[in-house]
Amino acid sequence: MWDLIVSLIVGGVIGWVAGLIMKTGAQMGIIANIVVGIVGSALGYWLAGVLGMAAGGGFMRWLFAIGGAVILIAILKALNIFK
Repeated sequence: MWDLIVSLIVGGVIGWVAGLIMKTGAQMGIIANIVVGIVGSALGYWLAGVLGMAAGGGFMRWLFAIGGAVILIAILKALNIFK
């Protein structure tokens, strides 16, 4: 149960930071932040693996997660979901 709660909180923070970077924070609510954070993190880790980069430390994991969320928001902006 605690793992789910922590995942939701961390996903929300990652989505929120990515929203600030991409300037979509005002358009995204808490649910969108959580979804973008969790899906974006998975995308970031997958891309890192494809590129042969390993998420060694905690800082690199955060960077991959936020980078993936930023990429996801960029894709959503290209599809006119966020403006």
